[in-house]
Amino acid sequence: MKATWEKIEKNTGVLEVEVDAEQVNAALDRAFRKVVRRVNVPGFRKGKVPRPIFEARFGVESLYQDAINDLLPDAYEQAVKETGIEPVDQPDIDIERFAKNEPFVFKAKVTVKPEVTLGAYKGLEVTEKSTEVTEEELGQELRRLQERHAELVVLEEGTAEKGDIVVIDYEGTIDGEPFEGGKAEKQSLELGSGTFIPGFEDQLVGMAKGEEKDIHVTFPEDYHAEHLRGKPAVFKVTVRDIKRKNLPELDDEFAKDVSEFETLEEFKEDLKKRLKEQKERERDLKLEADVIEKAAANAEVDIPPVMIETEIDRMVRDFENRLRMSGMNLELYYRFSGQDEAALREQMREEAAERVKSSLVLEAIAKAENVQVDEEDVNRELERMTETYRQSVEELRAIIERNGNMDDFKADLRIKKTVKWLVENSKRTPEVA
Repeated sequence: MKATWEKIEKNTGVLEVEVDAEQVNAALDRAFRKVVRRVNVPGFRKGKVPRPIFEARFGVESLYQDAINDLLPDAYEQAVKETGIEPVDQPDIDIERFAKNEPFVFKAKVTVKPEVTLGAYKGLEVTEKSTEVTEEELGQELRRLQERHAELVVLEEGTAEKGDIVVIDYEGTIDGEPFEGGKAEKQSLELGSGTFIPGFEDQLVGMAKGEEKDIHVTFPEDYHAEHLRGKPAVFKVTVRDIKRKNLPELDDEFAKDVSEFETLEEFKEDLKKRLKEQKERERDLKLEADVIEKAAANAEVDIPPVMIETEIDRMVRDFENRLRMSGMNLELYYRFSGQDEAALREQMREEAAERVKSSLVLEAIAKAENVQVDEEDVNRELERMTETYRQSVEELRAIIERNGNMDDFKADLRIKKTVKWLVENSKRTPEVA
C-alpha cells in the first residue's frame, strides 16, 4: 500500500492512498462469499452459484461496494499511521479508481490537529497561595461544625434574624401576573445563605411568625431563566415558622460527639492538620491552573471548529450526567432555565475553546521537552487509583488493557507529568496577605 499526504490549508490536507491489486482481488473474493449466500439463480442451490456464472449474470461490479466497505477502513487507518497525521474529524472520501485486477485508489480530505507555536512556558511567574491555617479559619470551621450539629428550636415569639431558618409560603408576580416557578408552600430558607435572588432574604429579616409581607425584588441580568432576567417582581410572603439554631458548646463532649478524639484540643489539632492538607491541595490545583493558563495565553494555535464542537459535545454529556445524579435531565433543565440546546452549547463555547487550546499546548510542550511515561509512572498512578476504586494494581491494569485504553491512559499521564514540569519550572511568588 502507498500513502501520501499533502497539506492544502492550515489544518486540512489530502491523503491519497493506493491499495495493491492483490488486496483488491482478495476483498472481491470476500465480497462474493458474502453476497452469494443471498443470491438465487435457477439451477443452483442458494449460496452455491459458481463465481463465473455470478459475474456473467450480475457483473463483477455488483461486488465493488462490499469490497470497498471491506478495504477502506483498514486502508485509511494504515495510511494515517504511515503518514503520521492526527485526524480530528471523519474524512471526506473520494473514490478515484476501483476495479478487479487493478489498484484501489482513493483520496481522503482530512482535518488534522493544528500546529502549535509555543511562546514562553519556562519560568512562568505565578503566585503561590499560603497553606498556613489561621486561628480565624480554624474558628470558622469549628463554627460550621457547630451549625451542622445544632439543634433547631421553633420560635413562638420574636422575629427572624440572619442565620435563622424560616418556613414560608410565597407567590411571585411580574406586572401583576404569576409566572412559572414563582410559587411555593412550606419552603425552608436559611436567611443569609444567598439561596434566593438578591434582596429577598434581607427583607425577611425582622418578620414574625404568621406575618405577611410583599417583597419587591429585581431578577439579576444573568439569572438562569432568560425570560426573567432584569424583571422586577413582587412576592407575597407568609412566614409559617421560624427556627433558630441552638449551637452546642465547644468542649470535650462536642469533640467526642463529632470525632474519635477525647478532648477538644486533640480534635482541634487534627482539624487544623486536615485544613492544612486541604489548603495544600488547593494551592497545587491553583498553581497547575495558573501555569496552564499562562502557557496557553503565550502560545498561538488556529483551532479547527470541529475540535471545539467535539469538546462541547463532551461538556454537554458531562453536564447531563451531573443533572441525572441530582435527579434531573436535560429536558427538565431546558424547561426550567428557559434555554434550549443551542443556547447551552453557545454558553459552553468559550470554555470549550480554552480547554482545547490548553490541551494542544500541553501536548506541544510535552513534545518539546521530551516528556515520557515509563512503567514506573504507570504503576505509581495505578497505585494511587487503588485508593479510589478499591481494586488492586493488577486488576486496574487488566481492566484498562481489556478495554484497549492503555495508550489513552499513558497519554493522560504524559500531560499530568507535563503540568507538573511546568509548575516545577515556574517562578513562584508567595501570596501577600
